[in-house]
Amino acid sequence: MAAVVVKLGSSIVADDAGEVRGEILEALCGEVAARHHAGDDVVVVTSGAIARGMRVMRLPVRPRSMEELQAASAVGQGKLYRTYDEMLHARGVQSAQVLLTFFDMSARTHYLNARHTLQTLLRWRVVPVINENDTTTTDEISFGDNDFLAAQVAILIGADRLVLLTDTAGLYSADPRREPSARLIEEVERVEELERYDIGLSGSPLGSGGMRSKVVAAEMATAAGIPVTIASGVERGAVTRALAGEPSGTRFRPQTGRVSSFKLWLKYAKPSQGRLVVDRGAERALRERGTSLLPVGVVDVEGEFEAGDAVEVRCDGRAVGKGIVNYSASELRRIKGLKTDAVREVLPRATEEAVHRDYFVLE
Repeated sequence: MAAVVVKLGSSIVADDAGEVRGEILEALCGEVAARHHAGDDVVVVTSGAIARGMRVMRLPVRPRSMEELQAASAVGQGKLYRTYDEMLHARGVQSAQVLLTFFDMSARTHYLNARHTLQTLLRWRVVPVINENDTTTTDEISFGDNDFLAAQVAILIGADRLVLLTDTAGLYSADPRREPSARLIEEVERVEELERYDIGLSGSPLGSGGMRSKVVAAEMATAAGIPVTIASGVERGAVTRALAGEPSGTRFRPQTGRVSSFKLWLKYAKPSQGRLVVDRGAERALRERGTSLLPVGVVDVEGEFEAGDAVEVRCDGRAVGKGIVNYSASELRRIKGLKTDAVREVLPRATEEAVHRDYFVLE
């Protein structure tokens, strides 16, 4: 038995006019049901609520203002989920609607609650159909076209595979619509390999993601040891092969030296509230010896934050990593550059570390 997360982009769910692509969703729900009946745990992450709302409200173009986007999502979300529910029910599969926000992923207690809920649904043999709760999100805290959300869900449940479905055959060396010579990249061992390629932004009038967000999602999931496939959701047989782990589209190999789910959450989901600038000695200790960051290594404090917030750590303009800080910004400004004994003279109950190594992840 395997656990699979399959994500459908807006271009798969709806056409450019916002009309649900019924034949495609029927085929995809058939694949999901087949995997479910074979004993696998399947989670569906879907985009398309805004597109569906646009069609219902007969909006000619995608809204720009946040309130109109949220209103379109409110109109479309229930109708979109009902499509999935009816198609899966017709195939003997029970489904459940789950709406998540960026806050649900960034706040640790909410993150764990989401994990417990999804684990329970899967134990009950229910297929969760997940979307971002667009009606309460903002520009600053959103998942893009749900690629980030799909990667987080895959990490959350410890999936065996993440499949990102799009309207192209996979990831190309350049935009095939502009570059006829662009070639399909069939396999990626390390995400760094892709730096030499022109990975464009979204070309769909309905979506908000693009190939770049899919690559970031693949980087996240493979760091957790989860193989990722970017494949066509419209090409016959492509989804079947992708869900089975067979060659299809672009495959990303899982990375060695698996990173803990906590540190992946810290790196990708918990937003930074400020910045610590450290000296070169502290940078070397963090990078080479995996030590904690002490106040003596901090040379500057930027922004306002409280103890328990995430902060970015930098040195000479370079990103070093990200960690959960043990002091507020005002406290750190008082003790930066001080050795432990001197710190305790200023703050008698101070902890030794500004950022403990267990709560720090390298960039």
